[in-house]
Amino acid sequence: MSFGFCCICLLKLSICVAVLRRLGVKGVEIKKPEQLETVASLIIPGGESTTMAKLAEFHNLFPALREFVKMGKPVWGTCAGLIFLANRATGQKIGGQELVGGLDCMVHRNFFGSQIQSFETELSVPELASKEGGPEVFRGVFIRAPAILEVGPQVEVLADYTVPANKWRDSNPGVEGHEENSGSEKKVIVAVRQGNLLATAFHPELTADTRWHSYFLKMATETEEGASSSIVAVGADLDLNQQTKIDLPVFL
Repeated sequence: MSFGFCCICLLKLSICVAVLRRLGVKGVEIKKPEQLETVASLIIPGGESTTMAKLAEFHNLFPALREFVKMGKPVWGTCAGLIFLANRATGQKIGGQELVGGLDCMVHRNFFGSQIQSFETELSVPELASKEGGPEVFRGVFIRAPAILEVGPQVEVLADYTVPANKWRDSNPGVEGHEENSGSEKKVIVAVRQGNLLATAFHPELTADTRWHSYFLKMATETEEGASSSIVAVGADLDLNQQTKIDLPVFL
Protein backbone atom coordinates (compact mmCIF):
# COMPACT_ATOMS: atom_id res chain seq x y z
CA MET A 1 0.00 0.00 0.00
CA SER A 2 1.20 3.54 -0.70
CA PHE A 3 0.10 6.57 1.31
CA GLY A 4 -0.33 10.22 0.36
CA PHE A 5 0.73 13.32 2.26
CA CYS A 6 -0.81 16.70 1.52
CA CYS A 7 1.00 19.63 3.12
CA ILE A 8 1.80 23.24 2.26
CA CYS A 9 3.36 24.13 5.61
CA LEU A 10 6.88 22.68 5.46
CA LEU A 11 7.38 22.80 9.23
CA LYS A 12 4.26 20.74 9.87
CA LEU A 13 5.30 18.45 7.02
CA SER A 14 8.70 17.70 8.52
CA ILE A 15 7.16 16.98 11.93
CA CYS A 16 4.48 14.71 10.46
CA VAL A 17 7.05 12.83 8.41
CA ALA A 18 9.13 12.25 11.55
CA VAL A 19 6.12 10.82 13.41
CA LEU A 20 5.21 8.52 10.55
CA ARG A 21 8.76 7.25 10.25
CA ARG A 22 8.50 6.11 13.86
CA LEU A 23 5.55 3.98 12.71
CA GLY A 24 7.43 2.58 9.74
CA VAL A 25 5.98 4.95 7.12
CA LYS A 26 7.99 7.07 4.70
CA GLY A 27 6.60 10.47 3.65
CA VAL A 28 6.54 11.42 -0.04
CA GLU A 29 5.69 14.91 -1.29
CA ILE A 30 2.76 15.42 -3.69
CA LYS A 31 3.06 18.55 -5.80
CA LYS A 32 1.10 17.61 -8.93
CA PRO A 33 -2.42 16.23 -9.45
CA GLU A 34 -1.19 13.16 -11.32
CA GLN A 35 0.88 12.08 -8.30
CA LEU A 36 -2.35 11.35 -6.42
CA GLU A 37 -2.96 8.47 -8.82
CA THR A 38 0.01 6.61 -7.32
CA VAL A 39 -1.13 6.66 -3.68
CA ALA A 40 -3.85 4.97 -1.66
CA SER A 41 -4.26 7.37 1.29
CA LEU A 42 -3.62 11.02 2.02
CA ILE A 43 -2.87 13.29 4.98
CA ILE A 44 -3.45 17.05 4.81
CA PRO A 45 -1.57 18.63 7.76
CA GLY A 46 -2.11 22.14 9.04
CA GLY A 47 -0.99 25.52 7.77
CA GLU A 48 -2.69 28.76 6.78
CA SER A 49 -5.83 27.54 5.05
CA THR A 50 -6.33 30.54 2.75
CA THR A 51 -2.75 30.35 1.49
CA MET A 52 -3.04 26.58 1.13
CA ALA A 53 -6.20 27.01 -0.95
CA LYS A 54 -4.52 29.55 -3.23
CA LEU A 55 -1.54 27.26 -3.80
CA ALA A 56 -3.78 24.24 -4.39
CA GLU A 57 -5.75 26.26 -6.92
CA PHE A 58 -2.55 27.46 -8.61
CA HIS A 59 -1.34 23.85 -9.01
CA ASN A 60 -4.83 22.69 -10.11
CA LEU A 61 -5.01 20.21 -7.23
CA PHE A 62 -8.65 20.68 -6.24
CA PRO A 63 -10.23 18.48 -8.96
CA ALA A 64 -7.79 15.64 -8.21
CA LEU A 65 -8.28 15.99 -4.44
CA ARG A 66 -12.07 15.88 -4.79
CA GLU A 67 -11.85 12.80 -6.98
CA PHE A 68 -9.52 11.17 -4.43
CA VAL A 69 -12.13 11.71 -1.70
CA LYS A 70 -15.02 10.52 -3.91
CA MET A 71 -13.16 7.29 -4.69
CA GLY A 72 -13.35 6.42 -1.00
CA LYS A 73 -9.62 6.60 -0.38
CA PRO A 74 -8.70 7.48 3.24
CA VAL A 75 -7.90 11.13 3.92
CA TRP A 76 -6.94 12.73 7.24
CA GLY A 77 -7.03 16.50 7.66
CA THR A 78 -5.56 18.26 10.70
CA CYS A 79 -6.35 21.90 11.53
CA ALA A 80 -6.34 23.62 8.12
CA GLY A 81 -6.66 20.16 6.58
CA LEU A 82 -9.95 19.81 8.46
CA ILE A 83 -11.16 23.06 6.89
CA PHE A 84 -10.21 21.74 3.44
CA LEU A 85 -12.33 18.61 3.94
CA ALA A 86 -15.45 20.37 5.25
CA ASN A 87 -18.47 20.81 3.02
CA ARG A 88 -19.20 24.19 4.58
CA ALA A 89 -17.07 26.80 6.32
CA THR A 90 -17.73 30.04 8.14
CA GLY A 91 -15.44 32.71 9.54
CA GLN A 92 -13.49 32.89 6.30
CA LYS A 93 -11.61 35.91 5.01
CA ILE A 94 -13.31 38.24 2.54
CA GLY A 95 -13.87 36.36 -0.69
CA GLY A 96 -13.83 32.99 1.05
CA GLN A 97 -11.73 30.05 -0.05
CA GLU A 98 -12.19 26.94 -2.12
CA LEU A 99 -12.80 23.67 -0.28
CA VAL A 100 -12.24 20.03 -1.20
CA GLY A 101 -15.37 18.93 0.67
CA GLY A 102 -16.66 15.45 1.40
CA LEU A 103 -17.00 15.81 5.17
CA ASP A 104 -20.61 16.60 6.10
CA CYS A 105 -20.01 19.38 8.60
CA MET A 106 -19.91 23.11 9.18
CA VAL A 107 -16.51 24.31 10.37
CA HIS A 108 -15.59 27.70 11.81
CA ARG A 109 -12.25 28.57 10.21
CA ASN A 110 -10.71 30.41 13.17
CA PHE A 111 -13.00 29.56 16.07
CA PHE A 112 -10.32 29.63 18.79
CA GLY A 113 -8.82 32.97 17.80
CA SER A 114 -5.40 34.27 16.88
CA GLN A 115 -1.92 32.78 17.26
CA ILE A 116 -1.52 34.16 20.79
CA GLN A 117 -4.74 32.40 21.82
CA SER A 118 -3.32 28.99 20.96
CA PHE A 119 -3.52 26.49 23.82
CA GLU A 120 -3.17 22.87 24.95
CA THR A 121 -5.78 20.84 26.78
CA GLU A 122 -6.70 17.27 27.72
CA LEU A 123 -9.40 15.85 25.44
CA SER A 124 -11.60 12.86 26.21
CA VAL A 125 -11.02 10.27 23.45
CA PRO A 126 -12.73 7.00 24.46
CA GLU A 127 -13.03 5.73 20.88
CA LEU A 128 -9.32 6.30 20.21
CA ALA A 129 -8.42 4.55 23.46
CA SER A 130 -10.66 1.58 22.65
CA LYS A 131 -8.91 1.10 19.28
CA GLU A 132 -5.34 2.07 20.15
CA GLY A 133 -5.13 1.48 23.90
CA GLY A 134 -3.62 3.92 26.36
CA PRO A 135 -5.43 6.54 28.45
CA GLU A 136 -8.87 7.87 27.52
CA VAL A 137 -7.43 11.37 27.20
CA PHE A 138 -5.24 12.97 24.56
CA ARG A 139 -3.23 16.19 24.81
CA GLY A 140 -4.70 18.43 22.13
CA VAL A 141 -2.48 21.21 20.76
CA PHE A 142 -4.64 23.97 19.23
CA ILE A 143 -2.88 26.59 17.09
CA ARG A 144 -5.19 29.21 15.53
CA ALA A 145 -7.53 26.27 15.41
CA PRO A 146 -10.88 25.73 13.74
CA ALA A 147 -13.83 24.00 15.37
CA ILE A 148 -16.71 21.99 13.96
CA LEU A 149 -20.08 23.54 14.78
CA GLU A 150 -22.46 21.08 13.11
CA VAL A 151 -22.21 17.56 11.71
CA GLY A 152 -24.42 15.38 9.55
CA PRO A 153 -25.95 12.05 10.64
CA GLN A 154 -23.16 9.96 9.09
CA VAL A 155 -20.38 11.75 11.00
CA GLU A 156 -18.96 10.08 14.12
CA VAL A 157 -17.78 12.53 16.78
CA LEU A 158 -14.46 11.37 18.27
CA ALA A 159 -13.70 14.36 20.54
CA ASP A 160 -15.30 17.60 21.62
CA TYR A 161 -14.34 20.58 23.78
CA THR A 162 -16.39 22.74 26.13
CA VAL A 163 -16.37 26.52 25.60
CA PRO A 164 -18.30 29.40 27.23
CA ALA A 165 -21.78 29.80 25.74
CA ASN A 166 -21.08 33.40 24.69
CA LYS A 167 -18.03 32.23 22.71
CA TRP A 168 -20.21 29.74 20.80
CA ARG A 169 -22.92 32.33 20.13
CA ASP A 170 -20.45 34.98 18.99
CA SER A 171 -19.07 32.52 16.45
CA ASN A 172 -22.56 31.48 15.31
CA PRO A 173 -24.74 34.55 14.78
CA GLY A 174 -28.20 33.41 13.79
CA VAL A 175 -27.48 29.72 14.47
CA GLU A 176 -29.47 27.95 17.15
CA GLY A 177 -27.55 25.68 19.55
CA HIS A 178 -28.41 22.03 20.10
CA GLU A 179 -30.18 20.96 23.29
CA GLU A 180 -27.02 19.59 24.82
CA ASN A 181 -25.46 23.01 24.25
CA SER A 182 -27.96 24.83 26.45
CA GLY A 183 -26.79 26.70 29.55
CA SER A 184 -23.62 28.62 30.29
CA GLU A 185 -21.34 26.25 28.36
CA LYS A 186 -21.41 24.75 24.90
CA LYS A 187 -19.50 21.97 23.17
CA VAL A 188 -17.71 22.29 19.89
CA ILE A 189 -16.45 19.26 18.00
CA VAL A 190 -12.71 18.88 17.44
CA ALA A 191 -12.31 15.36 15.97
CA VAL A 192 -14.55 13.35 13.65
CA ARG A 193 -14.67 10.42 11.28
CA GLN A 194 -16.99 9.93 8.33
CA GLY A 195 -16.28 6.74 6.42
CA ASN A 196 -12.92 7.22 4.72
CA LEU A 197 -12.41 10.71 6.17
CA LEU A 198 -10.74 11.59 9.48
CA ALA A 199 -10.38 15.16 10.74
CA THR A 200 -8.86 16.78 13.82
CA ALA A 201 -8.88 20.48 14.73
CA PHE A 202 -5.67 20.05 16.76
CA HIS A 203 -2.14 18.87 15.92
CA PRO A 204 -1.42 15.28 17.06
CA GLU A 205 2.03 15.46 15.43
CA LEU A 206 3.14 18.00 18.06
CA THR A 207 2.88 15.46 20.87
CA ALA A 208 4.75 12.26 21.66
CA ASP A 209 1.48 10.32 21.47
CA THR A 210 1.24 8.56 18.07
CA ARG A 211 -2.19 6.99 18.56
CA TRP A 212 -4.00 9.21 16.04
CA HIS A 213 -1.43 8.34 13.37
CA SER A 214 -1.72 4.66 14.19
CA TYR A 215 -5.52 4.95 14.11
CA PHE A 216 -5.38 6.43 10.61
CA LEU A 217 -2.97 3.78 9.34
CA LYS A 218 -5.31 1.06 10.54
CA MET A 219 -8.30 2.91 9.14
CA ALA A 220 -6.53 3.03 5.78
CA THR A 221 -5.85 -0.69 5.98
CA GLU A 222 -9.53 -1.41 6.75
CA THR A 223 -10.60 0.69 3.77
CA GLU A 224 -8.16 -1.16 1.55
CA GLU A 225 -9.44 -4.55 2.65
CA GLY A 226 -13.05 -3.58 1.94
CA ALA A 227 -12.37 -1.72 -1.29
CA SER A 228 -13.59 -2.81 -4.69
CA SER A 229 -11.13 -3.70 -7.43
CA SER A 230 -11.65 -0.26 -8.97
CA ILE A 231 -9.87 1.46 -6.07
CA VAL A 232 -7.17 -1.05 -5.16
CA ALA A 233 -4.12 0.77 -3.80
CA VAL A 234 -0.81 0.85 -5.60
CA GLY A 235 2.09 -0.95 -3.93
CA ALA A 236 2.57 -3.68 -1.35
CA ASP A 237 0.09 -4.65 1.34
CA LEU A 238 0.55 -2.95 4.71
CA ASP A 239 1.64 -5.12 7.62
CA LEU A 240 1.75 -3.01 10.78
CA ASN A 241 3.34 -5.81 12.78
CA GLN A 242 6.32 -5.94 10.43
CA GLN A 243 6.36 -2.12 10.06
CA THR A 244 6.67 -2.32 6.30
CA LYS A 245 8.09 0.82 4.69
CA ILE A 246 5.38 2.53 2.66
CA ASP A 247 5.39 5.71 0.62
CA LEU A 248 3.19 8.48 1.97
CA PRO A 249 2.68 11.38 -0.48
CA VAL A 250 2.68 14.96 0.71
CA PHE A 251 0.61 17.74 -0.86
CA LEU A 252 2.56 21.02 -1.28
